[in-house]
Amino acid sequence: VQLVESGGGLVQPGGSLTLSCEASGDTFEDFAMGWFRQAPGKERQFVAGVSSNSHKWTYADSLQGRLTLSRDNAKSTMWLSMNSLKPEDTAVYYCAAKYFPVNDYIEFNQYQYDAWGPGTQVTVSS
Repeated sequence: VQLVESGGGLVQPGGSLTLSCEASGDTFEDFAMGWFRQAPGKERQFVAGVSSNSHKWTYADSLQGRLTLSRDNAKSTMWLSMNSLKPEDTAVYYCAAKYFPVNDYIEFNQYQYDAWGPGTQVTVSS
């Protein structure tokens, strides 16, 4: 599967942004999906994930309440809506896919994912 993120950009503190991840090349519904982010000089961290059957979602504890993850298998697309953005949310955001069909498993370990997008930059600044 090939992944491409979009929707990043410059946003003021307190603002909102919705990132998209479009997949191609494989059956999207067979993949558990995740969002990760990496700030300059920091490790890549898990942001949110959804199972292949869309039965389970999860968010990083530190980001709970500010994120909404959704996927549409018919459109082979996943979205991450973020609100109340803070300067510390500035990072490159990546979507990732792990082959795990018909399952409610969510993968938290970045090294277990099968495919990654190139990333989209989110900058939160006034």
